[in-house]
Amino acid sequence: MAAAHHTDATRMLDSRGYAGPTIHNTNPLHLLETPVRDRITESYYWKEQCFALNAATLCDKAASLTYIGGTYGQQKPTPFLCLLFKLLQLLPEKEIILLYLRQKDFKYLTALAAFYVRLTFDTTEVFKVLEPLLGDWRKLRRRTREGGWRLDYMDQFVDDLFVKDRVCATSLRKLPNRMILEDLGHLEVRTSPLGEEIEEIDRDEDEVEEVNGTGHAQAINGGSNDISD
Repeated sequence: MAAAHHTDATRMLDSRGYAGPTIHNTNPLHLLETPVRDRITESYYWKEQCFALNAATLCDKAASLTYIGGTYGQQKPTPFLCLLFKLLQLLPEKEIILLYLRQKDFKYLTALAAFYVRLTFDTTEVFKVLEPLLGDWRKLRRRTREGGWRLDYMDQFVDDLFVKDRVCATSLRKLPNRMILEDLGHLEVRTSPLGEEIEEIDRDEDEVEEVNGTGHAQAINGGSNDISD
């Protein structure tokens, strides 16, 4: 079974005569770079843990993840990256990915789905689907390239997906500026979740300035009366 699983992945990676589904006009597995793909398909986790997965069982496997990351140590791929590669092989229906993303019980499943969305969805959909996660402050554990550990947060991970060229050993296609998509009518103007708090702070500052200004004016008037006397 594992050998057949490895052969299936190798067959999909062969670009000669590839006639399967494409993402952004390319073989989905080629969204990961060749050295990373090679390390994934040669890894123990891929061979032993991914060979019989489908969209349903992959969900269970991702729910058991305990950290995010790309490659570490001697370029060993993390389970997180291996499952991303498996998703690119399976290409689940969009509705399934959105279910992965929006469930509330398994944060690493959400992170995996967010990464898949960033790689495969159209630009406008990436903004619409991922921006709500910028208000998600759940903690994530990240495996660093050196093999250590780092505390991360869901909103920071998603922000990295928007602004960085490379995340978890994966190059990301550049996104256009959001304002351009707003001007084209593809996106509505985004309202910050902190908008009301910022407005309240601004109102408080205006009130303080008004009080200070009134007190200063009274002091000047009082001083003028003293001089005139």
